[in-house]
Amino acid sequence: MFTGLIEELGKIESVKPISGGKTLTISAEKILSGINTGDSISVNGVCLTVTKFSARNFTVDAVGETLNKTTMNELRIGDNVNLEPALRLSQKLGGHIVQGHVNGVGEISELKKLGENYLLFVLVPVALEKYLVKEGSIAIDGISLTIADTLNNECTFSIIPHTWLNTNLRTKNIGDKVNIEIDIIAKYVEKLLAGGKKNISELNEERLNKLGY
Repeated sequence: MFTGLIEELGKIESVKPISGGKTLTISAEKILSGINTGDSISVNGVCLTVTKFSARNFTVDAVGETLNKTTMNELRIGDNVNLEPALRLSQKLGGHIVQGHVNGVGEISELKKLGENYLLFVLVPVALEKYLVKEGSIAIDGISLTIADTLNNECTFSIIPHTWLNTNLRTKNIGDKVNIEIDIIAKYVEKLLAGGKKNISELNEERLNKLGY
């Protein structure tokens, strides 16, 4: 599990094909302290497993559905990526609960500078529109952001200078693709409500008799 608070910007050092996927080697500094083989790391919001590491980089594999459902297939040597190691139980949850399970790929539709801040517009897949809530949480390329406003399937975000300088948002352009993960709480609520509707629909005379009414 992650929080969506990016700890470091890494850089893609190499991309090598493997059976059914790709091996990515990513340069880093800060997050390598205490890293171990088998650890989970969020790379642009995608939960990946460290297969090996050194004093200056680490390696992960991206295969199958990860390549099909995220932007990992588009990463090239030299690209900057948002990095966050898995949350430890002793840490504070500063952002929101992020699983590293991408729900879809969005697109940056507009980017405006407003004084020291930036206004970011992202088109979210239409299928995810129902989960968008004003002032709700969402992860964009692994960054925990608060939705400032919505219009259909487009979200607006106010990006503060710290987030701008410490994530790969400052390298993005209009039309660039980003990984989207909706708030897991929204999905749980949806499932519970769907279950409740099913139970109500099954409430007929026969079922009432079985329940002793």
